Amino acid sequence: QVQLVESGGGLVQAGGSLRLSCAASGSIFSFDAMGWYRQAPGKQRELVAAISSDGTINYVDSVKGRFTISGDNAKNTVYLQMNSLKPEDTAVYYCNAQLFPNYYWGQGTQVTVSS
Repeated sequence: QVQLVESGGGLVQAGGSLRLSCAASGSIFSFDAMGWYRQAPGKQRELVAAISSDGTINYVDSVKGRFTISGDNAKNTVYLQMNSLKPEDTAVYYCNAQLFPNYYWGQGTQVTVSS
């Protein structure tokens, strides 16, 4: 059973930074892809950033230039460095791992950006 545990969320002022961590129960390179999604109140869950096993990285347009996804296989951990945070980044952030045909989710971590 794949387990994903997020950490690093919190309250930050606009313009500040946070780093989210997602610790996986196995090697992150064993997955087809890993990524971060977020869901704000009343909105659908959206993909924020993802990294594939071949190294391909994708970001949603709204975070390009501000967020960076990276992985440390020695620690079985994927990170999301979030800089220049905006109030509209406020959401619950979820770690996701894909191992075809299954999707796995963490429990989520709240990120709140005050104006």
